[in-house]
Formats: sequence, C-alpha cells, structure tokens
Amino acid sequence: MELRITEIFHSLQGEARSVGRPTVFVRLTGCPQRCVWCDTEYAFQGGQKWSLDDILETVDGYGAGYVTVTGGEPLAQPNCLPLLTLLCDRGYEVSLETGGAMDIAAVDERVSVVMDLKAPGSGEQHNNRLENIPLLRPNHQVKFVLADRRDYDWARFMLDQHQLARRVSDVLFSPVQGQLSPTDLADWIVRDRLPVRFQIQLHKLLWNDAQGR
Repeated sequence: MELRITEIFHSLQGEARSVGRPTVFVRLTGCPQRCVWCDTEYAFQGGQKWSLDDILETVDGYGAGYVTVTGGEPLAQPNCLPLLTLLCDRGYEVSLETGGAMDIAAVDERVSVVMDLKAPGSGEQHNNRLENIPLLRPNHQVKFVLADRRDYDWARFMLDQHQLARRVSDVLFSPVQGQLSPTDLADWIVRDRLPVRFQIQLHKLLWNDAQGR
C-alpha cells in the first residue's frame, strides 16, 4: 500500500490541544477543498509515493511520541486509514487534521480527529459534512478558522446548535492571520463566555509559516 506524501518533518505542534508538543508531521498530498485562506496550497499536488513501511520507518527515526497526519486532506487517500491504525499500533499518540468534507466513520477510535467546520468566509461552507457531527468522540476536537464577525457568529450558532462542547474535548476558535484581529476574537469569546479554546497558530509566530516547520 502506498500514499502520496508532500513532506514528513519534525517540529512543534502549532495548534489544537497538543500545541507546543514535539510532533512528527506526515503531510499527505491532495485536497478537494479550496479554502480562500489556505496556507498549505503547496500540498494540493505533486508529492511522492511512499510505501506505508517507509513512512513508518521515517516517523520512527525522529523518536517523537506524537504524530499528526495532515494535508491537504488526508482522508482523500483511502490508505490514510490503515496508516493511522499502524501508527496507533506502534504506540504513538496520533491526531488527524481533516477539513470536514470527508467521512470520519472509519477512522481508528484511538486517533484524535481534529475536524474543521468551514465558516462562510472560507468559501467551503457548502462542503461541510454535517453527518460527521454525530460521529464525534470525546477525544476529538473541532476547529473553526474565522475571518470576520460573520464567521464568528456562525461558529457560535454551530457551537450551540450541535452542542459541540459536550461532544468533544476541545472546540478551537482561530483567527485567519491578517484578516481577523486576534484581540477582537479573544474579546468576543470572553464577553460571550464561550466554552471554547482560543488559539493562534504557534508555527506562524515562530517561523512565519515556513514549509517544513
């Protein structure tokens, strides 16, 4: 079995519940979505085919205990599912970053799914697979990337409508860099007393979103 891979690298996790933790990132190539603010367009195409054995050997070589499988959209490649299971079987803590348009039903239950719900400002709201929401588990996370007040109000509605804070360990609200003031978003969250985790992407602060960091 093979996967098309854009890059495998070792860095600090820049967001979500494990922010700041040394992590091996396995970035799969290809994505069916085209968010207007996407920061990984280089993963849309290209990449190289890797066997699952070669991926596992490379991950093992970094000696980290945490692995994030990301993209692109990892679930667009069916062999992502056995990779996740093999990583869990090897004793890694594993998270999967997915855009929310693909079915998460078959993801190994040991994996912490970090699932986006795309706000209107992304241009991809129509592709949210709402059927995934009942499949969310207590070890999962839901992420909203917000470009403006309209996005925030929509995310707040979704948070309440689907009782997301009761379904998952963390609901993440993140501002689009250069579009929504982090201070404004933080103030809104505090004022509205939302049960969410505010985040700014650490890797962008440290390395200006350089590829492979």
